[in-house]
Amino acid sequence: MGTVHARALDPMPMQGPELGVQADDIDLPEPETEAKQEVLENKDVVVQRVHVDGLGRTKEDILTYEIAGVFKAKNLIDVMKKSHEARQKLLRLGIFRKVEVVIDTSQGPDALPNGLDVTFEVKELRRMTGSYNTMVGNNEGSMVLGLKLPNVLGRAEKLTFQFSYGTKETSYGLSFFKPQPGHFERNFSINAYKVTGQFPWSSLRETDRGISTEVSFPVWWTNHTLKWEGVWRELGCLARTASFAVREESGHSLKSSLSHAMVIDTRNSTILPRKGALLKINQELAGYTGGDVSYLKEDFEIQLNRRLPWDSILSGSLWGGMLLPIGEKPTSIADRFYLGGPTSVRGFSMYSIGPQSEGDYLGGEAYWAGGVHLYTPLPFRPGRGGFGDLFRTHFFLNAGNLCNLNYGEGPKAHLKKLAECIRWSYGAGIVLRLGNIARLELNYCIPMGVQSGDRICDGVQFGAGIRFL
Repeated sequence: MGTVHARALDPMPMQGPELGVQADDIDLPEPETEAKQEVLENKDVVVQRVHVDGLGRTKEDILTYEIAGVFKAKNLIDVMKKSHEARQKLLRLGIFRKVEVVIDTSQGPDALPNGLDVTFEVKELRRMTGSYNTMVGNNEGSMVLGLKLPNVLGRAEKLTFQFSYGTKETSYGLSFFKPQPGHFERNFSINAYKVTGQFPWSSLRETDRGISTEVSFPVWWTNHTLKWEGVWRELGCLARTASFAVREESGHSLKSSLSHAMVIDTRNSTILPRKGALLKINQELAGYTGGDVSYLKEDFEIQLNRRLPWDSILSGSLWGGMLLPIGEKPTSIADRFYLGGPTSVRGFSMYSIGPQSEGDYLGGEAYWAGGVHLYTPLPFRPGRGGFGDLFRTHFFLNAGNLCNLNYGEGPKAHLKKLAECIRWSYGAGIVLRLGNIARLELNYCIPMGVQSGDRICDGVQFGAGIRFL
């Protein structure tokens, strides 16, 4: 439902060993070669051969791109560095359970006095793997069962079946993922899925059945994703008390859309960053490739993070978006934006800001939201250096607005309407970081600028998710 829930299942994240360089991964030559190694550290060397041992169904040509940099090394320290860079690239492919590096002097009749051999000892993943885990979304949890066929064609392709059962959403889907050899960031995926979601704030139930294709690629310091999606949507009432406006939206629709996303992300963490910035811009055009839904949708996200003295972090974020209907048909409740809740404008109930009818929130065609946050260590630093470092004290100020626009008016009228009746809140609380998976917030919120029809959460509010304002 716009920003409310995802339309397609993303390929499951790769499961693999840690990508960091470990000291134990280096197998140094035996003591009898110590003298020769000491000399090699201070003079040029030549990498004569690179071996990959342990290959089964993996095609050798895809590995050539990942290990090519080893041959460019000029001294022993450089060989070790480039070997471990290659090791990280091999693990990133998601086809090996284990990769170890062995560096030794060259042997044989053609061995040069300063020649080296580098061997990568790999252990491939099984042909089929299963997984069970829990996943945290924006204030909802789900159980995820997965079946994955890694390296299905021998060149890091991945076929995944995924079933998810959650508090508000149930889904299953099949996806195929294929990277470009030598450029893992350039990849292609195709997904087929069915998603059933419940949205109690709108008394709405939605079932999506669709197929999508995506192409991802980097351009300079940016990452881009082009996507086509065709989805058959079925909307229905979640309760007998649903408003007439929601009942009017019930029925079937067919959406075909083209979208583009551009991301620049320099943050050191996506969950609770200490430094860096994020810029994300999305465009979606529906109707020109078929279907009976037509609109142009634009939205963006900006986040800046800066370290302060005393191990504190100052963070600022800004979200915004606009939905423009094409033709005379009005926009659907499934495509509009929603605002409010512990992951956006805190102090308000989940998605309970803006246009509503008989207690059901209908979403809006334009919105903005901004926040300023100060994260500090816990008072007196309990558990410092261990479990206590996962917690942060949180002070925040949030603001935003959501409304419908009359597109016959000019931009000034639109800005004026978005500047009217601003909802805002402030408060403090505790943040818990769950690794790089999600984060939990327990805040005491004081909502301000409350408008007629808004539903507030004055006092303690709990939030869980991966994307916070």
